[in-house]
Amino acid sequence: RFAVHRITAEEAKYKLCKVKKVSTGQKAVPYLVTHDARTIRYPDPDIKVHDTCVVDIATGKITSSVKFDTGMLCMITGGHNLGRVGVIMHRDRHPGSFDIVHIKDSLGHTFATRLGN
Repeated sequence: RFAVHRITAEEAKYKLCKVKKVSTGQKAVPYLVTHDARTIRYPDPDIKVHDTCVVDIATGKITSSVKFDTGMLCMITGGHNLGRVGVIMHRDRHPGSFDIVHIKDSLGHTFATRLGN
């Protein structure tokens, strides 16, 4: 599980943001909305919903991004498994309901959680 620790001055300059919405605004301007309600205009076209972006706090620009895909490392941010870190094994899609993501942690335990977590 995640443990609270001090961060360096270099780590304090950026923030990890989960992409909640990708759309186009007026005059066909592409934008995305992150979990903390930041709106970033003209993002990289490869960034999709559920991906994670590294946002520079000083400029508000995206410096890099991480795709939400099988085999990627993830951390649970809500629910009973809060703070658990593991590798995404697979994603079960349930149209009209909650999608389920199966994750395997470093100890070899597998668990399932909702996609929103």
